[in-house]
Amino acid sequence: MDRPVDGTPPGSGLQDRPSAPDLHGPDADPLLGGRRALSAAKNELRICWIDGRIAPIEQAVVRADDSAYSEGRGCYTTARIVAGRARWIDRHAARLSRSASQLGLGDLEEDRVRTAIRELASKAFGDGDGIVRMQASRDGDGIVHLVGVPRRLGDEPDQWSAILVDLPHTGGGLARGLKVSSRLTMALAGDAAREAGVEEALLLDGNGWLVEGSRSNILVVADADTLVTPPLSLGAVAGLARTLVLERVPSIVERAVSAEELRSAKEIIAVNALRGARPITKLDGKPIGDGAAGAWSKRLSEVLEAD
Repeated sequence: MDRPVDGTPPGSGLQDRPSAPDLHGPDADPLLGGRRALSAAKNELRICWIDGRIAPIEQAVVRADDSAYSEGRGCYTTARIVAGRARWIDRHAARLSRSASQLGLGDLEEDRVRTAIRELASKAFGDGDGIVRMQASRDGDGIVHLVGVPRRLGDEPDQWSAILVDLPHTGGGLARGLKVSSRLTMALAGDAAREAGVEEALLLDGNGWLVEGSRSNILVVADADTLVTPPLSLGAVAGLARTLVLERVPSIVERAVSAEELRSAKEIIAVNALRGARPITKLDGKPIGDGAAGAWSKRLSEVLEAD
C-alpha cells in the first residue's frame, strides 16, 4: 500500500537525515573533491522532494533493499516546468502511477505525483522554468517511495546532430514502453553522443530496425512526404511527446524503419516532453535532406507547443 504524502513512517527507506561527518577532513582526496564539485555543478539547486517533504539533497537516504537500487525496478517521469507550472502534469501523473502498477511496485496515487511535482517546482523555480524528475520505487517492506529532483533546463541548439550507435536495443522486455530506472543501454548511448559532440544517439535492434533515441522518440520522413515512427512493439519508451503527436496528427504511420531509410531520409525528427520537436539535420556527420529543418519538424514543433 502507498502511504500519505504528509509524513514519513518509522522504518522508511527514504528519509532526511543529517549528513554523515567527513572523517577524513576537507578535500583529503583531490579526485573525490573533484567529483563532488562536478556533482554540485550538475545539480546546483541541491534540493529534492522525499515522500512529502523538501530536503537538502545530501540528506536523501535510500535503503539497501530499495527496488530501484537493488533490482533496477523503478520508474520515473520528467516534466518541463514553464513559468512555474508543469506542462502535461496530468499525463505525467497518470503515466507514473500506471508504470508503478505495471512494475508491481504497488499503488501510487496520481494526486500524490501531482502534489510532488507542484511543490518541488514551486520551491526550486518559483515562477521560472526548469525540469522536475520524479521516480517511484519501493522498499523491502513494500512501501512505495516517491523522490523528485529538480534541475535547470540548459541551452541546446534548435537543430540536432546524431549518431547511430553500435549498441543493440534490448527491446524493453517486460518493461517495454515504460520509463524504468534500469537504463544502462540508454546511458551508454548518451555517453557516446556526448563523446561524439552530438545531441542524440539513435539505437537499432538486433535486426537493424530503428527503435528510438537515447532520450527521445524518433519520426522519419522517408518517402512521399509520409511521416513514420517505429511501433512500440520494437521496445521504445511510450514518450508523452510521441503520444501527443500521434493523437494530434493522425496521418502519422507506425511501421519499422531501417538504417538505410534513416540515412536517405528527407527529415528525421526527435521528440520528447522537455525539448518538444528537434530536427536532426545531420546523422553520422552527413546531412539529412537539405541539412535544414523541414516542414514536418516545424509542424510538430507547433503541435507540441500547444497545450
